[in-house]
Amino acid sequence: MLPVVAAFVLVMVDIFWRRKQLQLVSGLFFGALAGIVIAYGLRLIVDLGVAVFNISPDRKSLIDMTKLVLGAAAVFLCITFVLQTKDDFRFVIPYVEFSKETKGARPMLLDTSVIVDGRIADIAETGILESETIVPRFVLTELHAIADSEDTLKRRRGRRGLDVLNRLQKCNRLDVEIVDVRVPAVEKVAGVDEKLVALASHLAGRVITNDYNLNKIAQLRGVDVININDLANALKPVVLPGETMRVKVIRPGDEPGQGVGYLEDGTMVVAEQGRDHIGEEIEITVTSVLQTSAGRMIFGRLERTARPAQRGT
Repeated sequence: MLPVVAAFVLVMVDIFWRRKQLQLVSGLFFGALAGIVIAYGLRLIVDLGVAVFNISPDRKSLIDMTKLVLGAAAVFLCITFVLQTKDDFRFVIPYVEFSKETKGARPMLLDTSVIVDGRIADIAETGILESETIVPRFVLTELHAIADSEDTLKRRRGRRGLDVLNRLQKCNRLDVEIVDVRVPAVEKVAGVDEKLVALASHLAGRVITNDYNLNKIAQLRGVDVININDLANALKPVVLPGETMRVKVIRPGDEPGQGVGYLEDGTMVVAEQGRDHIGEEIEITVTSVLQTSAGRMIFGRLERTARPAQRGT
């Protein structure tokens, strides 16, 4: 029992001295179990050596000290080996969680853009998100850098992101964790987007973003992505060609005669022959709908509710 206690003390000193994070209790368990088995074998070897070489019983204290040192070293080395290799041997060591092939709850990783956007906080408060939500330390560092930028607009966006993150942490319906992971696959790549994708791949998690480039990078690496813009588009009411709707024209369009308005959810509506009705609410007939990752656009033509009076004969 003394070797186990001594090894545990050495492991704790090593963890706090190097500022490591003890992520898996199972690593300690399996490491200690393997170390005890090896320590027991070494104890038998020492007893056999004492019997073979006829070592005097007067040296019992030296023999016990040797057993203690060998046992503690065996347990310490096994626990250290388990904790340091748990990220590299997924299908070899039984204590490592295998890569998930099911569609169960998986961790969600937030990037900087989706935090600054702020809509993720509204989504979290609905209670629809049940998975563990992770904000890597390098994302938080980038957010702090934006908040400390000399550019006024960037500084406002960064501070807004910090406010949103604080709101997420206070949300009772979401478990948000800021992690400082040290994974070789993450540390060897440069750039926040690349690190985020590498970490998501390592954790078998999903990336939540509204960044188009990050979306493409993650898809190329085989990492699942939840795009907030796509989610917002999916929740918008379906509008079919031929239906009528009312919209307030607020500015002229790019083409002659066009007027542009917006629905309450931010959908852009382009109305043909609507340029002369800026500032008015008009009724249009939908002609087509264009949907992209950047948003949805509705095209329609002005609905003439009143016909011009006919000339008398």
